[in-house]
Amino acid sequence: MEGKPLCTSVFQIGQVDGAHVIARTMDWPRLGARPLFCPRNFEWHSVYDDHRYVSKYALMGSGSAHDKEIDVSDGVNEHGLAVQKLTFTNGSKLVEEPEDGKVHLAPFELSFYLLSTYRSVQEIIDHIDQIELMADKHSLRKYGHSELHFVACDRTGRIIVVEPVTSPIEIIENPLGILTNSNHFDRQIARLDKYLDFTPAFLRHTVPLNTPRVTTGNVSGKAIPPGSYSPSSRFIRAAYLKERIDLPNNEAEAVDNCWHILDSVNVPKSTAHQPTYSVYRAAVCCESRHYYYQPYHAKSVVRITLTDDLIRKNQLKFFDVEDTIQFADTE
Repeated sequence: MEGKPLCTSVFQIGQVDGAHVIARTMDWPRLGARPLFCPRNFEWHSVYDDHRYVSKYALMGSGSAHDKEIDVSDGVNEHGLAVQKLTFTNGSKLVEEPEDGKVHLAPFELSFYLLSTYRSVQEIIDHIDQIELMADKHSLRKYGHSELHFVACDRTGRIIVVEPVTSPIEIIENPLGILTNSNHFDRQIARLDKYLDFTPAFLRHTVPLNTPRVTTGNVSGKAIPPGSYSPSSRFIRAAYLKERIDLPNNEAEAVDNCWHILDSVNVPKSTAHQPTYSVYRAAVCCESRHYYYQPYHAKSVVRITLTDDLIRKNQLKFFDVEDTIQFADTE
């Protein structure tokens, strides 16, 4: 997988306070996204056809501004809907001929569109057939075959994978709460059988919401997770650790768990061997609307809150976070 971005997503639930926390690594050749606040009624234009959109909901996340839009990699909106986008290896089926009456987007615009338009996972599911992710055959600006898939979760504890492998876009329930970059999500799940035993409810696709673990805990006779940074290896390793780590009681412990799990898949900078590395890690809590952000060189985590006061503001804002090595001295 040399040269490929290698993002990983992990989900945790506070067992006492009910906090739903989703975290991710962002792997890229350079740090290009920083924390941002995007207000309600923000006007933007798709790079596909210059169609004008106006956001309904405010959001906090990471991204950058270009052309006449905001490119958001991950975040949470005012209603507690969280969305992440991850690269997708040889999986995307993009639409070439637009259908009248549909929303036509460049693939990388979907995360921002979902966060700024919908309040919940169920709303995404109800409207996903109205959205087409477009190849650049007829686009006003060429952007290549952008291959991405997406994770969404909300305060109910429901978590899904949004995969543009079919038209309409496919929705996959994901109570495991792990995602990397490989296509064929069901094959990734099947590979885990070598390392973990799934519960009968998981195998029947009847896992209740907010079930913290979907395996039995029995690893006797099972294989040891692989150590490489390939999408499959990271998927297995993150799932294995997620199923075995102590369950968190609250939001702080859930974020801490996420960071420790992501330690196992965090890609170090190795310019001579791998152009991409984990340029930042981020997490959001659906309930508190806290956004946690840590760039590669920083040893501390920044927390920014999507407060009610901030939601009422009408200006786009980017937050500067130092990507430098700093240590706290003590005596």
